[in-house]
Formats: sequence, structure tokens, C-alpha cells
Amino acid sequence: MSWLLGRNRPQPQQDAALAGGSDDEDKNADPQLSKAERKAMEAYRFDSSALERAADAARTLERSRHAREALELSKLQELTRQQEYQTKIKEYEAHVEQAKVEQKRIDHEERRKTLVEETKQQQQRAQYQDQLSRRRYEDQLTQQQRVQEENLRKQEESVARQEAMRRQTIEHEIEMKEKNRLKLLEHEMRVKAKVDRENRDINLEQIRLKAQEHRTTVLESIKTAGTVIGAGFDAMLTDWDKVLTAAGGLSLLALGVYAARGATGVTSRYIESRIGKPTLVGETSRFALLDALKHPIRYIKRLTSKPTDALQGVVLNPKLEERLRDVAIATKNTRINRGLYRNILMHGPPGTGKTMFAKKLAEHSGMDYAIMTGGDVAPMGKEAVTGIHKVFDWSQTSRRGLLLFVDEADAFLRKRSSEHISEDLRAALNAFLYRTSEQNEKFMLVLASNTPEQFDYAINDRLDEMVEFTLPGLEERERLLRLYFDKYVLKPAAEGARRFKLETFDYGATCSKMAIVCEGMSGREISKLGVSWQAAVYASENGVLTEKMVLDRAHSAAAQHKQKMAWLSDHERLDHKSVTGGKIE
Repeated sequence: MSWLLGRNRPQPQQDAALAGGSDDEDKNADPQLSKAERKAMEAYRFDSSALERAADAARTLERSRHAREALELSKLQELTRQQEYQTKIKEYEAHVEQAKVEQKRIDHEERRKTLVEETKQQQQRAQYQDQLSRRRYEDQLTQQQRVQEENLRKQEESVARQEAMRRQTIEHEIEMKEKNRLKLLEHEMRVKAKVDRENRDINLEQIRLKAQEHRTTVLESIKTAGTVIGAGFDAMLTDWDKVLTAAGGLSLLALGVYAARGATGVTSRYIESRIGKPTLVGETSRFALLDALKHPIRYIKRLTSKPTDALQGVVLNPKLEERLRDVAIATKNTRINRGLYRNILMHGPPGTGKTMFAKKLAEHSGMDYAIMTGGDVAPMGKEAVTGIHKVFDWSQTSRRGLLLFVDEADAFLRKRSSEHISEDLRAALNAFLYRTSEQNEKFMLVLASNTPEQFDYAINDRLDEMVEFTLPGLEERERLLRLYFDKYVLKPAAEGARRFKLETFDYGATCSKMAIVCEGMSGREISKLGVSWQAAVYASENGVLTEKMVLDRAHSAAAQHKQKMAWLSDHERLDHKSVTGGKIE
């Protein structure tokens, strides 16, 4: 409607006139009025020119044939402006709402920050109060400790003074007793000296008589001995048969003494090698005369027994079993062909079957075995060298060949360069190296150790083969559990042992479950688990072994194994890596 009111039509002349009129009015205005008053008066003036222009435009529009369209167009424009205005109002309201939401978010964030700050301040205040209370408590403890130390010091000083007084009293008493004793002794000596002076003549006469009697006795003895010896020499010199008889008797006596000493030494060594056994040997399958007399049935069974499989009752990794079977076959053929035996080192965690295989190897090869422990060498001291020589001398006398198994060999075969060992132990190591410098056809040396890295280099040089015994895997554990379940549970139950019954359940599936539970356990620990099953039966009320009892014992054994591993210190883990299967947890 701006064109209707004449706002868009240019009227320069009128504007100029109006401007000129305005200027004239300003000039004709009352000069006494201020500028603000003049502007207020101008605000209430009415300009009729605009109304006149609007009237002219209305008349022109009424005469125009497009008046209705123009009016509709004006209405549409006005509606459009109103809609735009409404849209702007809604946008403004949306902005206002958004501003309110943002303000609420800001207020919430401020409140959260305020709460966080208050919480932080409270925490700091609580920490400060806690520090103050701790400091006060520490000060109290320090004060109490000082008081206690002061009291203790005073008590110690009091005790020390009392002890000093007691010591002075005792010393004074001792001194007085000593003075009294000296005075008494002096008095006694004076009395004795006085008596001796008074009895001097009598004492001298007694001494003179005793000396004269002793001299007479000695002279008579000398005369008698001289007469007898002279008569004997005179008889011998005049009779040569007696001289020869005496010389022969003395010669035979000396020969008899020497022969008896030699025969005694030879007999003792023979008895020690044939009848007894050396001190260092703890267990042996070699029967001596005394053993045969004590256990004749066992001796006869052994003579009639046949060689057994070296791996019978031994459950190991398949690759390790194959290697040990080759060792057993080679050892047996070596004994048959009288060849030189090879020295073997068996190393690995304890309880993995090293000693058991050594015994089985000796039985399979038809040899005797002897077991000695390295820990028995050090306590012997200087006698260790002699003991080692006796062991090897005794080993040489075996007719079947001897498998000498040294368990815990690292106890005395340690490195001489880095380990601090005693001179006696060093001498024992040197003696062992001397006796094993060359391979032998009489005995086979088998060393066992959990820490083979501690061996002296010279010991490693004497080893022909090294075999590592590892902890059993899942399949080996299941085989071991089945073996010991049959040995300690099924066989006693089948034999009808007293108070030993077995509940019916899937034994194979139970052994498979326990194999998973017993991860990391050695063969010895699994065998002890079999003994614990028997103990569970004997401890039960009805003497029946159930599946739950079997699994409970397995879980208990696994927990105990983990506890033992946890007890190992870092130094033990590094020093005994084989205990954990080479893993440092």
C-alpha cells in the first residue's frame, strides 16, 4: 500500500518546498524556545500532503480497470508479510526456547561444577582432617614412644645401678672371703712350719731310712737281673742250637704280624665289596651274601626273573618315550656285547620319573643299580674322597654291570669357578672327575638334577647324552590318573579289601575331568593323589568312594600345588626354572 499512499512517487518540488518551509519555520520560530521544545512542537504537526496524495491515488485506482486485481495483490502481499512476520515470531520464540534450554544446561553445568568443586573441597577438607588426625596420632605415638623409651632408659639405669651394687657386693664378699682364706692359709702354713721345725730331726731320719731301703732294693734287683741275663747269654753263646731257634722264632713272629696285617686288609676289602656296600650307596638291587641269607626267596625270584620293559609303568611324552626306548635298547646291547657304557644326564622338574626310569633301565638291561644322593657327600668332610673311591671300586666288582644313579648330583658337582665350595667338596669333585675321566665297561653313570646349569664344565664334558624330563601334558596326566586309579582304587575294590568299596560312575570321564584340573602337577603329585583317594575311603563312615570324593581330592591337590608354586621366591624361580616347567610366572 505504499504506492497508494504515495510513498514511492518522487516529488522533489514538494519536498523542497517542505524543506524550504521547514527552514522558514525554523527561522520564524520563537527564538526563545529551546531546540528540544521545537522538536516536540514539530512532532504534533500534521502533514496533509500525504492524505491528498492518498486520495488522488484512490481516485486513480477506482478509475483503473485493474483496481480489483491490485487490491487482491495488496491483500496477498499483506498476508505474506503477516506470515513472514508470524514465521519470524516463531523463530524468535524458538530462539528464546533454545536460549532457555541453553541457559538451563549452563545452569546445570554450573551446578555440577559447583557440586564437583564442593565435593573436591570436602575431600580435601576430609584429607586434611585425616592428615591432621594422623599427625596427631603419630605425635601421640611418638610422645608415647618417647615416654616409654624414657621409662625404659630409667629402668635400665635402675637395673644397671642395682646390678652394679650387686656386683660390688659380690666382689666385696669375694674379696673378704679371699682375705679370710689367705689369712687362714697363712695361719696354717705358720703352724705347719712350726711343727716341721720342731719335728725336723724325726723327718730327716725317716727320709734317710726310706732312701737307704730304696737303694738296697734297686741294687738287689740289678744284681738279680744281671745274674739271670748273664746266665742266659752264657747258655746261648755256648749252645748254637738255642741261638738259631731264637732267631727263627723272631723271624717267624715278624712274618706272622706282617701277613696278618695284609690278610686283614684284603679280607676287609673283600667283605666290603662282596658282602656289604659303601656308605654313600643308599639303595641297590645288587644282592650280597648277607642279603641272600636274609631274603632267600627274593634272591631266588630275582635269579629266575626275566628282563622287563624299560618303560613299563612309566608314562611320559611320546617323543621322550621313543628316545628313552632307544637308550634302553642301546644299553642292553652294550651289556651283551661288553661295550663301553655311555654317561647320561636326566634333568627336569622333581617327580617326573627320572629315578623310576633309571631302575627300569637297569632291570631291562639285566644290570644292577645303585642309588646315591649328592647331598650325602658334603657332610662326610675329608672322608668324602675315600667314600667316592669306595663307591667306584665297589662298582668295578659287579659281574652283571652296575648302573650308578647319582640323584641331586648338583649338590657336590657345582662349578668350581663361580660357586663358593669348601676344600673338602672340591677334593670330592676332583676325585669324582678322576674316576669318570674315561668310559667304563663295568658301570654306567646316570646323573639326575633339577638345576643342570649349576654343573661344573668338566662334568658336562663327561656326559654323552642329556635327556629332559618335562611335566606331563593333558594326555599324559589322563594316562597317569587312569594308571593310579586302577592301582589304588579299582584293584583294592576288586580284591574285596576291608572297608573299601567303590560307587558306580564313569571312571574314564572322571579321569578326563581330573586331568584338566591337575594342570602343572608332576607324576609324583598325581601318584600321591591316588593315595589320598584311599585315605578318603578310610576316613569315610561307610567306606565307599564316591565320584564327588574323587573330584574333591583332585581339586584339593591342585590348590595345594598352586600354593606351593606361590611360595617360591623370585630367586627360587630363577634358580629352579625347571620347577615351573621353564615358565617364570
